[in-house]
Amino acid sequence: MSSKQVVILLGPPGAGKGTQASLLSEKLSLYYFETSKILEQSFKSFKGSDSIEIDGQQYYFQDQSDKWKKGILCDPPFVTYLVKEKLRDLEKRGEDIVLAGSPRTLYEAKKLMPLLEELYGKENIKTVLIEISPEESLARNSKRRICSLMRHPILYNQETKDLSHCPLDGSPLVKREGLDDPAVIKVRWKEYQERTLPIIDYLKANSFNLNKVNGEGSVAKVFERILKTSGLKE
Repeated sequence: MSSKQVVILLGPPGAGKGTQASLLSEKLSLYYFETSKILEQSFKSFKGSDSIEIDGQQYYFQDQSDKWKKGILCDPPFVTYLVKEKLRDLEKRGEDIVLAGSPRTLYEAKKLMPLLEELYGKENIKTVLIEISPEESLARNSKRRICSLMRHPILYNQETKDLSHCPLDGSPLVKREGLDDPAVIKVRWKEYQERTLPIIDYLKANSFNLNKVNGEGSVAKVFERILKTSGLKE
């Protein structure tokens, strides 16, 4: 059996996918593959008319960026193209990976899961669905701030609510412009319900290892649940 390992974290906005992926990355020596950062980076560097042609159709970076800022998922072929390129590169480098927020649509799942199976083997792929309520999602996202330098999230609690700078690197803490506004969060939750949740049935139908965990409570508790239910080991 291959020693390769892929962990996929799924869940609604605010479920803590990024936080848990960071913990898994450190504990299990996995490369943290964050789709949102790949999109963010591509949207920062494009020129006004830049586009990608996929199956005869042009996908313009400006259009995709506009959707992203409104909380609407980017077009699946566009996202899938960027993700597949990165996954192939990581496998060539011999990286084990943890993915947070990808795949986000059934289209992406049907394109990415066979590729991951080809590169890593189905027996080495574990998916975890982190579940939280709509109310918890809204509360977490509306209070979320990120480090302006390294872009990691800072959890909101009694100890961090008055922080103005990141305790790790000293850079200012900022809100994600637009994405964490209450109105946009509601759009993102609707997108998740309608476009991401159908992935679960696809994973079950194709015999991928799938575990569900309660995402509410402390970060440590949720992390413990993920390790226990999925059987992940160092």
